[in-house]
Amino acid sequence: MFHEMTIAGLKRQLPLCRITDDLYIGAFIMFGDVEVTVASARELLAKAPDFDVLITAEAKGIPLCYEMAKQAETNNYVIARKGPKLYMNNIISTEVDSITTDHVQTLYIGDTEVNMLKDKKVLIVDDVISTGESLRSLENLVNRAGGTIVGRMAVLAEGEATEREDIIFLEKLPVFNADGSVK
Repeated sequence: MFHEMTIAGLKRQLPLCRITDDLYIGAFIMFGDVEVTVASARELLAKAPDFDVLITAEAKGIPLCYEMAKQAETNNYVIARKGPKLYMNNIISTEVDSITTDHVQTLYIGDTEVNMLKDKKVLIVDDVISTGESLRSLENLVNRAGGTIVGRMAVLAEGEATEREDIIFLEKLPVFNADGSVK
């Protein structure tokens, strides 16, 4: 089963994936889709508030964050990593329980990333905002690093996130019943 939708002017077929017996989501995967990544970055930047640096969580938001930084002509973007790296010092972390992952994960930034965020206007970006758990985790890291969150953006808002007034997104992504009908 698929859900067809237009994203940044481009038609895409999103495969429906089971979350529970009676809840399915449309899987939006930007990896490998340069066309939708470039177009989405362009459309999001047109709606973005003034910012100094972008942040996203590893991994699905990386191509979008990179492309937005490239199009905005800034070198400033931060990736909150899913595992600490040897080159990271003075690590701060936060837990995230995402709807698309079957276990609690931890996001990490080190002093290099903290220094990029401290006293800066920070724009949080992601591919999809659904439950808001990843967003809350990124907010936690930005706040602990001393940055000021100026916006929260995603290509798609899913389910109840479509009703949030604190995020900017391009398209609404419904959630689905087991038979593929929209909930």
